[in-house]
Amino acid sequence: MILRKKSGEISRGGFDDKRDLGGRALLRCGRVFWKHPAPMPAPIIVLDGLQKTFRDTRAVDGVSLAIAPGEIFGFLGANGAGKTTTIRMLCGLVKPTGGSATIGGREVWRERYEVRTKFGYVAQKFSLYPDLTVVENLRFFGGAYRVPRERLEARIEKLLGEMDLTAKRDAMAGALSGGMKQLLAMACALIHEPVLLFLDEPTSGLDPVHRQQIWDLLYHLAHDGTTIFVTTHYMDEAERCTSVGFLHAGRLLARETPRRLKASFKVPVLDMHVEPVMPALVQLRAAPGVLGVSLRSGHGRVYAADPRALVAQWQERWPFPGLTWHGHSWAEPDMEDVFKAYSQGYHAILGEAAP
Repeated sequence: MILRKKSGEISRGGFDDKRDLGGRALLRCGRVFWKHPAPMPAPIIVLDGLQKTFRDTRAVDGVSLAIAPGEIFGFLGANGAGKTTTIRMLCGLVKPTGGSATIGGREVWRERYEVRTKFGYVAQKFSLYPDLTVVENLRFFGGAYRVPRERLEARIEKLLGEMDLTAKRDAMAGALSGGMKQLLAMACALIHEPVLLFLDEPTSGLDPVHRQQIWDLLYHLAHDGTTIFVTTHYMDEAERCTSVGFLHAGRLLARETPRRLKASFKVPVLDMHVEPVMPALVQLRAAPGVLGVSLRSGHGRVYAADPRALVAQWQERWPFPGLTWHGHSWAEPDMEDVFKAYSQGYHAILGEAAP
């Protein structure tokens, strides 16, 4: 038996079994060639026990995660959960209290000036210059990021076209609609062609058309290799991410793909068709065995460790004389259910994320 290496391949002459050598088999002329897969790219963002404390408040509490290049990572959490503080630490705007964070292998605080050339940042609130035109804002940020003059004008024209801002090029930034302001903020953040883009609730307050337009742009950027780190309150947007992380009281509760997070529910979700629905939410929430209730499509969505036992119990004896029960249905959990379960601590219905 002879093993020969050539061009990164190992050929096993006269040997035709399928044993795994850590690569994949290629059959050529009766021989099996083992071609080892390319190594996984190094993460572009690495957080290791990242912490931030403001006086007696720990805003970020030991967050650890790694994000691969080209990923769309959704950072979810209620107001005050620590999302914006985490982004500000990653952008070198706030010094961490403990732990570490790197972008492209560089420490985000100690090497913050070098790191800032690698990413773009779109803040929650409009933070450009309202008394400059669209083009003037782009030129200003191009100069701030030291984009070469011979490339800047071509880059501006490309971004104006991609952001649907060509017709608004000479308009004052302060006079733009909310959606157009956000598109301009994205254009300014992308002027230097960063490998990483941070967006802090970029679609908050926007109409559905502009929300979809921004997400179409994010898909296009990710397809071209840009890594997206986005915070959002919209659970339908969380569905669009390649992976999401849930932050609660500064702690990372879970990080997985949306599909695996939804599959982590150990029980189905119960929708109760009850009238009148608003009093029903209050009474169902107080019932024994119920973890929580929310209003979904006109029905009371019940979260319980054993919802089938609840239904059987209520069919035997309905304990709410002021409510009329018209029936019930079972639903597959969506990201809104996942967010509620993790943020409210419904541990009895959550298992390990399914593969």
